[in-house]
Amino acid sequence: MSAKMKIPVALTIAGSDSCGGAGVQADLKTFAALQVHGMSVITCITAQNTSGVVGVQGVEPSIVKAQIEAVVDDIGVDVVKTGMLYRSEIIHVVAEELRRNRFPLVVDPVMVAKSGARLLEPDAVKNLIDEILPLATIVTPNVLETEVLVKIRPRTIDEAKKAAKAIVDLGPQAVVVKGGHIPLGEKVVDVLYLEGEYRIFEGKRLDERNTHGTGCTFASAIAAELAKGRSIVDAVGLA
Repeated sequence: MSAKMKIPVALTIAGSDSCGGAGVQADLKTFAALQVHGMSVITCITAQNTSGVVGVQGVEPSIVKAQIEAVVDDIGVDVVKTGMLYRSEIIHVVAEELRRNRFPLVVDPVMVAKSGARLLEPDAVKNLIDEILPLATIVTPNVLETEVLVKIRPRTIDEAKKAAKAIVDLGPQAVVVKGGHIPLGEKVVDVLYLEGEYRIFEGKRLDERNTHGTGCTFASAIAAELAKGRSIVDAVGLA
């Protein structure tokens, strides 16, 4: 196949969602919808449905590592997206492989499900901050994840800007603080911080209860557009 015909390739490193609305399943659907070939490394298996998470089983770190090596060595990767990493031991092996290969990286810092179930063990938060964030091209936290990362819970656009800069100070190239939980009435504002500049993405708030997997889909859409060679700003805007 000629280089001109090569299909962009994105790898998601995340948990499996048995009801198909989030996690690896949502990531692969998003990649396919945006005409990017999706590959997956499963970090944990969740038993969940639309009501909540019933159980979580982490995958052995050695198998996580083997999955990454298998696809990287054979097919190659244009961009990586991480989601649910669950525990420190998994974070260690993922970070090791990412440092070795240095792909463009979209980090969705998945910590807690909308139902309240914990998707990242408490003692693994520091590992995520220290080992994964400095490797990231862009991080996509919501308000609750932002509070865990930098102890700021944005309630205004100015606070979202302050939090975004604080997260970039942890090492990633860029961050987009998602505004779904910021009370701004009929509008939703996402704040992107990149290279010392803020960019505001504003949209109409939708009165919609079916929000399971929206964060996974958003981060995966950014990853898909980066895999196509788009800039960070364009990728976020399209996502």
